[in-house]
Amino acid sequence: MLVSLIIPCYNEEEALPFLYNALCDVRKEVKDHDFEFIFVNDGSRDKTSEVIKKFAAEDKDVRYIIFSRNFGKEAAMYAGLKKSKGDMVAIMDADMQDPPSLIPSMIKSIENNEADIVASRRVNREGEPKIRSFFARMFYKLINRMVDVEIADGARDFRLMTRQVTDAILELQERQRFSKGIFAWVGFRTKWIEFVNTERIAGETKWSFWKLFKYAIDGIVAFTTAPLRLATYLGFGFAGLGFFYLVYYFIRAIILRIYNEVPGYPSLLCFILFIGGLTLMSLGILGEYIGRTFIEVKRRPLYVTAEDSDKNS
Repeated sequence: MLVSLIIPCYNEEEALPFLYNALCDVRKEVKDHDFEFIFVNDGSRDKTSEVIKKFAAEDKDVRYIIFSRNFGKEAAMYAGLKKSKGDMVAIMDADMQDPPSLIPSMIKSIENNEADIVASRRVNREGEPKIRSFFARMFYKLINRMVDVEIADGARDFRLMTRQVTDAILELQERQRFSKGIFAWVGFRTKWIEFVNTERIAGETKWSFWKLFKYAIDGIVAFTTAPLRLATYLGFGFAGLGFFYLVYYFIRAIILRIYNEVPGYPSLLCFILFIGGLTLMSLGILGEYIGRTFIEVKRRPLYVTAEDSDKNS
């Protein structure tokens, strides 16, 4: 039985030797399975490509894809899934924060028919800035209130899947991908493995706060129309408030004959600015969906391959 291990890489020159040695240890431990290590170089600017090619030259189980530029982790994971041939397929990061030592137990769980997906989740966020941890928890709470599927807090992309699950994921070919949502959307039986958060083995994280924020927006927009509904509800709500405000002043001025001698310019200005801000916010939400529709209908490829080990061999 063949097991495919997909490793997206972006400037991971320092971490890759540690990961490769750990994967080789897993291969030695699970002797009754064949392995393929698929490295996807996502437009790295360091010597990641050279390191991967060296692995491939010395190890027949190593395959690789090198992108023409940086297309993002989502594209790299999709490319690896397309290239994989295994009966079981795993995705993991190159920085050793996804422990390779968990792979043997993941394989056993699927072989014992305990699940179709064995996924990992962190039980803590030690070593992560507190402000980032706070916003991450808030994101999971928010998105789970909006979407029809459950996205587990602390869930990692590190998971082992059957071929059936992998093929189901590949059928979803949208360009704006949010894999955590896609993994949940396809369904299938999932077993969670919890582990304590570990720091990366080498190098620096590529995820800034701003990149994580953009990724969160992509996830919300990709899997729910709740923001559009919220804009609609706000519109109806303030239209209703405006109507009651009109009735109130009609009764006050026409029936009760109460007039204001001093015009309320400050309050009127604040009211206009507030409504204008809500209008711009609603237009922004609508623009996010229109922009993503625009990207989807162009049908551009998720990535462009500069080199492929299968074509170079």
